[in-house]
Amino acid sequence: MTEIRVALFTGNYHHVRDGVSLTLNRLVAYLMENGVKVLVLGPTIENPALKHNGTLVPVPSIRLPGRPEYRITTSFPAEAQKELEQFSPTLVHIATPDLLGFKALKWAEKNEVPVVSSYHTHFTSYLKYYKLSLIEPFLWKYLKWFYARCRHLYVPTPSMAEWLKEKGVECELKIWARGIESSEFSPQNRDLSWRRSNGFEDDDLVITFVSRLVWEKNLRLFADVVKRLMEKYDNVKALIVGDGPAADELKKMFPEAVYAGFLKGENLSKAYAGSDIFFFPSDTETFGNVTLEAMASGLPCVVANAAGSKSLVQNSVNGYLLPVEEPEAFYTALEKLILDDQLREEMGEKSVDMAQNYSWESINGKLLEYYRQVV
Repeated sequence: MTEIRVALFTGNYHHVRDGVSLTLNRLVAYLMENGVKVLVLGPTIENPALKHNGTLVPVPSIRLPGRPEYRITTSFPAEAQKELEQFSPTLVHIATPDLLGFKALKWAEKNEVPVVSSYHTHFTSYLKYYKLSLIEPFLWKYLKWFYARCRHLYVPTPSMAEWLKEKGVECELKIWARGIESSEFSPQNRDLSWRRSNGFEDDDLVITFVSRLVWEKNLRLFADVVKRLMEKYDNVKALIVGDGPAADELKKMFPEAVYAGFLKGENLSKAYAGSDIFFFPSDTETFGNVTLEAMASGLPCVVANAAGSKSLVQNSVNGYLLPVEEPEAFYTALEKLILDDQLREEMGEKSVDMAQNYSWESINGKLLEYYRQVV
């Protein structure tokens, strides 16, 4: 069997703790456990948000304007190229089509190394939140050119694959889903003492949002809808888990919510299981890890009808899929769940059942099969 040596290029591996960095670190750990050599190339900072797996070759980067916690790569220096050549990869995996990704693609083509890519960030859907919609046609032109040069493009859901095909992406699309640690997220983690310590009464109905606090997660829609429900129903409360650049402004906009900040481990598990409804109106997700975690925790999920959520939530089965252009639809769906205890319970049980289909071991094993097809 041909040896697989993967050079992984990414715009974020450890400097921000988010779905991309956690997914890639989990992949690298799995590959190394299965005898695959991996070299990661990407930005770094002095105090990274998480301890990374494997060997990371840092490349120069600058802060992203408007989102300073993220980095933009600025070059692929000779020292990093020398380490790459010494590593002698049999496969180049580009997770971010930025400047480093572009230069990695050119290096691979020059050295006749096959290239694969993965779609983690729904770049074009972010533009409207930063008033940059005018550049969308140019971005799509670049992305189609870029992905056409890759042997595979790994996408998290079938709905995202269909959407990319409709946009004209000409590449062999493969499903690389996201997984769940079922031992970590479970309805059994519901803890009344945790709820009480956060100011919730035992009979309160807690509507929860979990994510980085950035405007492209549709924070305004969450705040507007839940605030109206809280004004109508005394026992409805809001829990917001996460941190980010929009936190201060959101707290001014929605001071009635409970802000738990960034949570992980047992506290995050208790936050999910201690909630009653998960409300996530973001339409910029490629998958929606937080939705899957909420499902495994036994919550009915009210989410945006977008490519990243369609493969997780079945409308009127384990929650509701609704268009972000219709805030009233979210209000109606949430009110229905507030008023019907049995419906919440049935949808929550269905969420748990559906979450069992996502195991990291099998998901990353499938990606390794894809690698072998290419190499």
